[in-house]
Parts: sequence; structure tokens; C-alpha cells
Amino acid sequence: MPAEPSEQQRRPLPAARRPAPHRPAGTLHLAAVIDAREPTADVAQRCTETALLAERGGLDFVVVDSGADAVPDAVALPARLASVTDRIGVLPLLPLPALAPQDPARALATLDWVSHGRGGWAVVGPPATAGPGSGLRRGSGLRRGTATGRGSVRATATGPDAEPAPPRAADVAAAVAAVTAAWDEGAAVDGARAPQGRPVVAVHAAAWSGEGRQVAAQHADIVLVRAAAAEEAAAERAALRDLAAAAGRDPDRLLVLADLAIDLCGGELGQEPGADVAPADDGAGGVVFRGGPVDLAELVVRWRESGAVDGFLVRPLDPRRDLERFVNGTVALLQHRGLFRTFHPGATLREHLGLHRPAQRHPAPGPGHGPAQTLPVQSRIASPGGAAGIAVADGTAVS
Repeated sequence: MPAEPSEQQRRPLPAARRPAPHRPAGTLHLAAVIDAREPTADVAQRCTETALLAERGGLDFVVVDSGADAVPDAVALPARLASVTDRIGVLPLLPLPALAPQDPARALATLDWVSHGRGGWAVVGPPATAGPGSGLRRGSGLRRGTATGRGSVRATATGPDAEPAPPRAADVAAAVAAVTAAWDEGAAVDGARAPQGRPVVAVHAAAWSGEGRQVAAQHADIVLVRAAAAEEAAAERAALRDLAAAAGRDPDRLLVLADLAIDLCGGELGQEPGADVAPADDGAGGVVFRGGPVDLAELVVRWRESGAVDGFLVRPLDPRRDLERFVNGTVALLQHRGLFRTFHPGATLREHLGLHRPAQRHPAPGPGHGPAQTLPVQSRIASPGGAAGIAVADGTAVS
């Protein structure tokens, strides 16, 4: 007969370790940053190869940082990557709207159509590791300013050389809410809303001097956290779940991913038995892991099995070397052990992540009524070079 469970085994898991009921227990989520800020001649080809590599590895999504602040420029490259991939999610790093929320709402709804439901919005970037290829931009990655109206943000500098004050969390939350409301109210393509209802929203908890935690708890599907130890990440996850519950949300619908720069310059055999494998402070406000693919796989397993995080967003310091080693080394080892999937489980990013399609607060208008705010039949997004490049026509992408 099987042994009776001990008192410790019968004890309920703490909030930070409790698996979400709508996702299979132990589901691991992995994603990567594509750094496209250097305007080299081969940037589009390089990013295409990177996205295809990440898709072959079964990663949930990529965050694309083009370094652009204008909405068309920030969405152009992600739209191109969506047109050449089939399954992986694509999230542009897109600043908060400077004027009206309809502009990013329409652009992101268009991206969701181009990708057939794989689009998203990385609202904020964490502090970037110093050096080339570090991924997301330093600080918030957004324009600094304060809210000036429904969903808008403007600078508060008083002189040409004055440093504008960062926006308050309440202002940021209002701007994000305005964009999501625009999706609900009719940011559409040819009268039809985005395939996912709302594209997936990711927010970094460390943004705006740490006030990003409150914004994420209210509005994000994915929240990125910075931690050098599993215990630190678990405490952050528990705090985020409490904030989400206080905001009236189901905390199990909030995915927590560790934001981790990776430098996979180490050997393939891993550390000596008993050696400590852990990330370290990079000296620039971020966390970096230095070692080999096997070492990183052990860290991923340890953090996920402890319930500290739901997964990892990795930022390769050397994009060509580190992502290849991550996919063909770390991810392949996790797949071999049965700890990470070998295929994408669904067609949309929400299905990859185990997130329900959100209910629409404003149902789509019926036949003959027309949408409130509809994109033209063809909406052109400027390419990184400045010329019109991606056309959206009936949900298809044409380069």
C-alpha cells in the first residue's frame, strides 16, 4: 500500500507556488528578445533568422526592440517577422501613446491580424545590460511624461535641457487601459476585431522606479521580474498575485517570467557537481547568467519546479551565439527531459500561454451597423527604411 502523505505534503502550496488551474501544472514558458536597434544593412535578415530559430525551439514569443518610438516604425519589423513565421508570438517594444490610444491600438490589432492571433505588446523594457546586444532598452523604454488626457502621455520638462519627470503609475495604468479599451471599442481590421480579442500585454515590474508592479497587476497578461535568486523571484511573484487579487483579477491569469540576460560562453559539460549556478547583478540594474547551456537548463528547472516563476525571457548578450546555444543546447536538453514542449500547443499566443480570450466589454456591432473605429481595407506600416513595406489586406501580410 502507498505510504500516507506527510503533514508537509498535505499542506496547501503557498500562492507563489500554486499552479494556475487553466494551465497544465508545471507548464514552462520561454521567450527571447530580438535586439534590432543597430540599423545595419542586414538587420531584417538577421532578425528573421533569429525569429525562425526561436520558433524551431518552440519558444512562446519574441520581444522585438527596434529602438523606434513612432508606432509605425516600432511595428514594421514585428509585422515582417509575423509574416515569415507560423506559430511563435511577436511582441514589439512599443512606447505608451504620446497623443491618442487609437494609434497603438490599431497598429497592434493589425499586427494581431497579420500574425493570425500571435501579436502582443511589450509596454516597457527593463534596464538593459551594458554592451551590444543587450536587448530591451534601459529604464522604462517609454517616453517620460504625465497623463494629459484619456490614454495620453506628455513630457513635463520646463526647458530644452531639462530631464522630464517619469510618469506616475496611475498615469501609466490609465494609458495602458485606454489602449485596451480601444481594442474593445472597435480598433479593428475590416470591421473585425483582433483574433485574440486583445493582443497579449507584457509589462516589466521594475519599470517606473518599481511602480510597474502595480500597472502589471492591473493590466498585464505577462509580467517580467528581475531576480538573482529563486527565493527573490518567488517573493516578487507572491506580491504580484496579491496585487492582482486586490485589483479584482484572478491572480492565476498573470504569468510571471524572469527577465534574464544570458552569456552562454561556458563549456557544454556544465559546472562541477555541487557548484553554485546562479545569476548575478550585471552592474547596470539588471541580472545576467554566465555559464553554459547545461548550467542554464539546471537553473531553469530549479526555479520552475520551486514555483518561483512561470518561465524566462532571455536576452542574449551575443545574439548570434547565445540564442543558438540557448535553443540547441538549453531548450533541447529541457525537451529531452520532457520538461519543455516540442511543438506549439495552439494557433494563437494566448493558446500557447494558456490564457483565456478576454471578454469584450463592448460587443462587436452587428451587420449593417459598422465598427466604431475601423482600419482601412489596406493599412500600410512603414518599413525600417522608411518606405511603405507591410500591407494588411484581409488579414494577410505582403512585403
